Amino acid sequence: MMATPFPVAHRVAWLLAGVLVLAMVAVAALQQRTAPRVSVPAEAGETSAATRRVTGRLLGVNWVAADSASSQDMEPLVRAHVTWIAQTPFGWQPDAAQPQVRLHTGAGSRNYWGESDRGLIRTALLARQRGIRTMLKPHLWLRSGGTWPGDVSMRSEADWQQWFAAYTTFIVHYAALAETNGMEALCIGTELEKTVSHEAEWRALIERVRQVYHGPLTYAANWSGEFEQVKFWDALDYIGVQAYFPLSTTERPTKAALLKAWRTPLARMAAVQKRYGKPVLFTEAGYKTTPDAAIQPWVWPDRNALPTTPDETTQRVCYEAMFETFWPQPWFRGIFIWKWYPGLQPNGPAHRHLDFTPQHKPAEQVMAQWYGK
Repeated sequence: MMATPFPVAHRVAWLLAGVLVLAMVAVAALQQRTAPRVSVPAEAGETSAATRRVTGRLLGVNWVAADSASSQDMEPLVRAHVTWIAQTPFGWQPDAAQPQVRLHTGAGSRNYWGESDRGLIRTALLARQRGIRTMLKPHLWLRSGGTWPGDVSMRSEADWQQWFAAYTTFIVHYAALAETNGMEALCIGTELEKTVSHEAEWRALIERVRQVYHGPLTYAANWSGEFEQVKFWDALDYIGVQAYFPLSTTERPTKAALLKAWRTPLARMAAVQKRYGKPVLFTEAGYKTTPDAAIQPWVWPDRNALPTTPDETTQRVCYEAMFETFWPQPWFRGIFIWKWYPGLQPNGPAHRHLDFTPQHKPAEQVMAQWYGK
């Protein structure tokens, strides 16, 4: 059947509308190229603020960023009953006393693809497709003048104000990234021990983050006493603890000795939990595969000083004591095991078998059994 021709005026109107649509598409494309973050396509399964409400325990691992990620990398997590990963992008601070925090949102010489905005988004998407949620957990890396974020301390009040302004810009970037891409939890800081006495500044930062991100928040406080110094737990959803408590003075401790050693840290955390009425979450916890794993759990293994045979028994016993101590506590909300390497094979790099990962070791079986309960 022959179509009825449009009047000239109608055809002109349609032509103008088409030009307008093309212009809008061009502008949107330009904005997408220049935006500081990338959105997950709708069909990829974005989560809204409502679906980010968290119930139950967070059964997590700290995911190691790499130069790629695939759906296949998620399968070992599914088999181990892992339901959360923590992803860790880095901000760079030149010195512990310099009030500068620099964002590096793209892949490059200073960070892996998995630490870039695009890598974080892609990894979260792959995890979500397998039923695994993401906690975004930005860290600071000190390039000199300090060994860890706990060294960050300014020389003057003016420097403190400048540092908090820079850090707020840094963390709000990741809050927006997490919100836009449906990441299910956000950690606003890690082991910044000498900053937490600035309560007013932290509360202002939390308020700013809440304006941008609408999922649950935590802060990762160090085991050494920082978690007892934080006074803004009431403004967060979880009391986050980096749980590297020393539990032994000797190598190869028995499980009975470890269970006894956990009593004091357990009581300390229970007291903080009671004071603030917030659940406790281990933002990091883990043990090397070495005989001295429980002496200083936070210390990385020295490849040159370690035996060539991993001590998988000590690592396993440390896992058993930790789970047996905390899983019965009603206020305990979960663990992010440190750490998990995507694609690690049973015959992978030798030093991986000595460090913190439980992969392909009896400790992984312990984790999977408790996560599967």
